[in-house]
Amino acid sequence: MMFAFGANWDTRDAASRGDSGALTAALTDPQSQVLPVWRGKPHLAAAHNLGWVSPSHAMLRHAPRPFLYLGQHARRPCFAADISAWEPDALDRAAMAMFLDSSIQHHPDAEAGAHFGDLRMAMAALSPVDAALAATARALFNWHRTHGFCAACGAASEVAMAGWERHCPACGAKHFPRTDPVVIMMVTYGNSALLGRSPGWPERMYSALAGFVEPGETLEAAVAREVVEETGITLGAIRYVASQPWPFPNSLMFGAVAEAVSTEIRLDDELEDARWFSREEILRAWSGAHPDLLPARKGAIAHYLIGQWLAGHV
Repeated sequence: MMFAFGANWDTRDAASRGDSGALTAALTDPQSQVLPVWRGKPHLAAAHNLGWVSPSHAMLRHAPRPFLYLGQHARRPCFAADISAWEPDALDRAAMAMFLDSSIQHHPDAEAGAHFGDLRMAMAALSPVDAALAATARALFNWHRTHGFCAACGAASEVAMAGWERHCPACGAKHFPRTDPVVIMMVTYGNSALLGRSPGWPERMYSALAGFVEPGETLEAAVAREVVEETGITLGAIRYVASQPWPFPNSLMFGAVAEAVSTEIRLDDELEDARWFSREEILRAWSGAHPDLLPARKGAIAHYLIGQWLAGHV
């Protein structure tokens, strides 16, 4: 897997989500493991692995029930628990507000070296399955945090189906996790690629252009619209390449490569800058030698798209 979060584990075991007896029994299985998640950050072990704990671990006293059931992998029932109610003794709130949160939090009941860390910073170091499990847990917990009330009647809704639904006790409506489709595109013109940067990004960070798909729009139409809106560049051929779940907060990225038929850039107010970079410039950036351009973050589909273009595969 050339980018994070796209791997599959053995089974999501959707049939067991509504079977409270089976899930209760699974939590007593000595093979069961629970991933604590704190405010979107997965629990990480010292050796670049997820910090799984047993269902009875003291850390989980902060977590509401029922735990999120992720399914089974390697014959182990896998759960996740949101322990965001825990308040660390000290928080670096400035770091937590940055584009990439470099702060870590140590729970007093955790093993030595284990901590909560930013998933974007850890995604390339985790195994493909661990990264996918952590991303799924993060996305679902974010959905629960932001969708606590029924969209039909406004009453408080309740967690159901082992964390995969919310049910309204007032009107009976059922609500399902939200995933927002996003297009991300490698726009090329001959030997050059179009990269942009948003306000607030780290210095020298440029990436492939991206934007949300609007209602009633195909992926190809979204690619063309976003590029012309943000940069004034018109496109010719557009081709889908690959997709990536992206839990920041709840997106599915559809990666595409597109051929530009114009080159004059006219920025709108969404981007801080956009530039054409030659293949040679991007290769220099990947070796850390470009003064104005950082390499794309490993694990992100933007890194994959750029790499495929550099290698001549797209």
